[in-house]
Amino acid sequence: MPVRTQKEIIMRLQKIQSTRTNNFKDEQMLEKIQGVWQASQPHLAQQQGAVYGVYHEYESDYKGDYSLTIAVETDGEDADHLQVDESAAYQVFPVDAADEQGVIKAWKTIWKQEEEGSLQRAYTLDYEKYSTDGTKTIHIALK
Repeated sequence: MPVRTQKEIIMRLQKIQSTRTNNFKDEQMLEKIQGVWQASQPHLAQQQGAVYGVYHEYESDYKGDYSLTIAVETDGEDADHLQVDESAAYQVFPVDAADEQGVIKAWKTIWKQEEEGSLQRAYTLDYEKYSTDGTKTIHIALK
């Protein structure tokens, strides 16, 4: 998996919808995630750029609570945005876009690598990028 460490600009993401959940303890997790994506659709339908699912405000590790925010790139300076420091090191995981379970399978790979000790996550800000060409990638911040 490629690791990006080169100096890049700060990417600003305008928040569309957010939720807080836990992959293992929240019985409503799937409904919350689906709900935040569905509630974002009217805004996303007007977008021409990539769409992001941003994971942040981690309680601990992947087993703890976190926030998921649906976002799009913006040049604006409004207060309701997230900043991605792209000068930080990220490991990029490609997602099989042809597999409807591709995103879930990629996350399971990430968690497995973390359990094995081959992935050292920073738990700052991670994101899924849904590009206009149909490609999907998951970007994991590294320590």
